[in-house]
Amino acid sequence: MGKSYIAVPIGDPAGVGPEIVAKSVASKEVFDVANTVVIGDKKVMEQAIRISGVDLKINVIEEPEDGDYSEGVLNIIDLDNINIDEFEFGKVNGKCGKAAFAYIAKSIELANAGKVDAVATTPINKESLRAGDVNFIGHTEIFGELTNTEDPLTMFETNGMRIFFLTRHVSLRDMLDLIKKDRIKDYVKRCLIALEKLGVKEGTMAIAGLNPHSGEHGLFGWEEVNEITPAIEELQAEGYNVVGPIGADSVFHQAAIGRYNSVLSLYHDQGHIAAKTLDFEKTISITNGMPILRTSVDHGTAFDIAGKGVVSAVSMIEAILLAAKYAPSFTK
Repeated sequence: MGKSYIAVPIGDPAGVGPEIVAKSVASKEVFDVANTVVIGDKKVMEQAIRISGVDLKINVIEEPEDGDYSEGVLNIIDLDNINIDEFEFGKVNGKCGKAAFAYIAKSIELANAGKVDAVATTPINKESLRAGDVNFIGHTEIFGELTNTEDPLTMFETNGMRIFFLTRHVSLRDMLDLIKKDRIKDYVKRCLIALEKLGVKEGTMAIAGLNPHSGEHGLFGWEEVNEITPAIEELQAEGYNVVGPIGADSVFHQAAIGRYNSVLSLYHDQGHIAAKTLDFEKTISITNGMPILRTSVDHGTAFDIAGKGVVSAVSMIEAILLAAKYAPSFTK
């Protein structure tokens, strides 16, 4: 089987995205498993290659199939949308926000058309998007809109541990109102379909508890008694391979050692803390539930170190490796 074609938009040009792209394309790990198709601005990438000190030759292409995927070659679809003379690292810039959106949109266009097998994204800046009149708060919303997906699923993978999130960017008070039996059942079913599409067909999903000790039968809260346990029991009766609720102080460790194929985290930080404590740099976000596969680094634009050549590319390399790992199953 040949290498998967992975589209890599360079993110906000004022951030570290171009540098981690350059370092990743130059890495032997990425070269061995993926044909990377960079979408960005040639001038920005020439600058990033110099700053990063990697040995790469830029090859401008119109289509992924036109690329030269030899070692040491960076194939780029050049949107030519940055004036390098007005460019400044580490600053919120509407033109950079607009450019970053264009790179993402082109990557999605290629994936929707089947010209690449997956997209691995780099950091964008919410303030720069807003300054550029881009009316999306982040990647997930952009991918949802441009793939006609109403509610994409976020999954983290860290050293083989997979975590889904029932709720994400809401307050803890608002999160409690979303812990409902029917919502849990619907979400678990969608997560299991997403896992199957990634080729993960064996094993058990664990549902994390919400309260200390999963509520101790109402001593520390009633969400487990009234909503979470009934959802799990109904799912089991319908034949779904799920267990729980399992205390959040142990369920992620159990998943990390292979007891479960995935965990449903009930709120944002519950799962984020577990994944990032296990391995911060190799915590990769995978957006499921869409017609295309998207992986992403889970760090920001790092404006404070952009342009200095010091950023680690470990997370970007891992994002491309995971995209290549799952693409053959996803595109079947």
